[in-house]
Amino acid sequence: MSRALELATWGRGFVAPNPVVGCVIVHDDGPNTRIIGEGWHQRYGEAHAERNAILSIKPADNQLLPNSTAYVTLEPCSHTGKQPPCADLLVEKRIGRVVVCNLDPNPLVAGRGLQKLRDAGIVVETGVLEAEGRWLNRRFFTLMEQQRPYVILKWAETADGFIGGLSKQPVAITGPVAQRLNHRWRTEEDAILIGTTTALTDNPRLNARFWPGRNPTRLVLDKHQKLPVSLHLFDGTQPTIRFTDELLRPFTLPQLLTDLHQLGFQSVLVEGGAATIQGFIDVDLWDEARIFRSPNRLGNGTKSPVILGKLIDKQTVGVDKLRILTRKATQ
Repeated sequence: MSRALELATWGRGFVAPNPVVGCVIVHDDGPNTRIIGEGWHQRYGEAHAERNAILSIKPADNQLLPNSTAYVTLEPCSHTGKQPPCADLLVEKRIGRVVVCNLDPNPLVAGRGLQKLRDAGIVVETGVLEAEGRWLNRRFFTLMEQQRPYVILKWAETADGFIGGLSKQPVAITGPVAQRLNHRWRTEEDAILIGTTTALTDNPRLNARFWPGRNPTRLVLDKHQKLPVSLHLFDGTQPTIRFTDELLRPFTLPQLLTDLHQLGFQSVLVEGGAATIQGFIDVDLWDEARIFRSPNRLGNGTKSPVILGKLIDKQTVGVDKLRILTRKATQ
């Protein structure tokens, strides 16, 4: 299952709004037990992990499937969407046993996939590395269970706790390694969001030019329609949505997330500014915070957001320190 979870990560940034899923097929033969197939969901609309794993099996090994186990990170689907049901495929191939990490919370599945397998006489086990699977697919589970996108807050602050300079002047805080990591993160999320002040003072592109992958949809909060169309945000190089008081009524963060859910966004990376980030914190609508701290000092400027959460990771990224927090209710 650990290998299946690893494979699943390779689909991150390519399969939303679907979950990332990996599958490993093992021929159970005592001391000669071996992996005969591997696969993962590679791109939205294309074959699922189970089908890719079966397609990877050498023709001579297909006869081994009745004595093999499929380790799958999420319950095999039981409905027809852009792909036929994976549960039906496993039944058709007469797989002997299926081990599942997490049940699928999608109402179209929700246990029906496992029931199909059991009805066909296939041995089914669940809950293997369940916590690891939920963390891997935390965006998908949040979307299904809370009907809103998974919210990641990200900012960089100086050693003395400032996120920007005096008079809201933009300041380069992190080093190049942290900047590159941030661009990788952008490829992994559906959308990236900023407020009016950040759009005006920084004029950011909000793309992933320092990392290969897709660009997220740009979201900007512009309640009073102050932003000029000359900004990089409106250059037409990637999808952009401007939320105004006309588009978003009432203009609240819960309503914003409801609208994003209805638009099909599974995750949103909130990059600023300080007031926008603090707004999400104050209404307790965040799931994860990624905070870079630079060794440099400003002495004065815009104070960093204030947040309380559960520290789950600390890293050194180039010259900067990174802390990752989760909202305690997320765990």
